[in-house]
Amino acid sequence: MRFWDDEAAMTAIYVDADACPVKAEVVKVAERHGARVFIVSNGGIRPNPHPLVETVIVPEGPDAADMWIAERIGTGDLCVTGDIPLADRCLKAGARALDHRGESFTPANIGMALAMRDLKADLRAADPFASGGGGRGFGPRDRSRFLEALERELRRRS
Repeated sequence: MRFWDDEAAMTAIYVDADACPVKAEVVKVAERHGARVFIVSNGGIRPNPHPLVETVIVPEGPDAADMWIAERIGTGDLCVTGDIPLADRCLKAGARALDHRGESFTPANIGMALAMRDLKADLRAADPFASGGGGRGFGPRDRSRFLEALERELRRRS
């Protein structure tokens, strides 16, 4: 375990924790790299006792966790989120963003991701009788891809 003497140089990982299936994986990899972790949600999450982890409970309300993260994240930090507008805000702040399946959001792909998000929302709104379905499930391959991507992102920083 490596703890950095200079806290300013330490990468912080911000986890948009509501419905995030990889919180434990983030802590495990962050510990190896000595990275601080902020687990941010609007409640219902048990605090993690690890000294590098801070559990942040934000007030109820739309996008409260996103706003908390976006106001604090900075250059060199990393956000784990499936929320594309939050990922966009993080990139604009000089941070990096990764979804829970290990896909990186980058300045080169964020515009397309936002456009696809909006298109899908419009399609759902246009067909109120559609069955929805929600998207594909999260499996072991997704978890493995996430761990590889998180490790790669943190190694880029050190």
